[in-house]
Amino acid sequence: MKENVLNAKKEIVSEIVENINKSEAIILVEYRGLTVEQLTDLRKKYREKNVGYKVYKNTMMNLAFKETGHEDFTEHLKGPNAVAFGFDDPVEVAKITHNFAKENDKLVIKAAILDGKIIEIEKIKQLAELPSREVLIAQVLGGLNAPISGFASVLNQTLSKIVYALNAVKEKKKLKAQLNKKFLN
Repeated sequence: MKENVLNAKKEIVSEIVENINKSEAIILVEYRGLTVEQLTDLRKKYREKNVGYKVYKNTMMNLAFKETGHEDFTEHLKGPNAVAFGFDDPVEVAKITHNFAKENDKLVIKAAILDGKIIEIEKIKQLAELPSREVLIAQVLGGLNAPISGFASVLNQTLSKIVYALNAVKEKKKLKAQLNKKFLN
């Protein structure tokens, strides 16, 4: 019986370690005082953006964070905690968590890891205010597109001027030919 319990705990620690290693961002929150409805809403928002959210025992998280080299993170593991794992976009997990905490003062952001480093809580707010990855990509592409559009416009104008000049030369030769015909006849 004891061996089964020990194996189950090892599995949980392994799951947490795997999630830590796969995550772009990790946010530890205290959820004390939130209603079931509020927690369900938070989980739904996380799920929509491929963010894992789970409540683990602090002792299990303690072992997992130590195993992954985040000993300093374990000092925050007091009270009822949950952890959000941002697997794709660190901005999204920060946005969802920060905005939800603004709307529901019972959710407290306790600690965060970004790119394998523990960051200050203020950085979560800064991350939350960044545009999403899709918006940033669109902005970069728009910035790259502007010079190309400008270059295409300049080329188009130059070609138009050449065509206009060639038409003017053609008209001039045509007029000259008509005048020569008139005076020579």
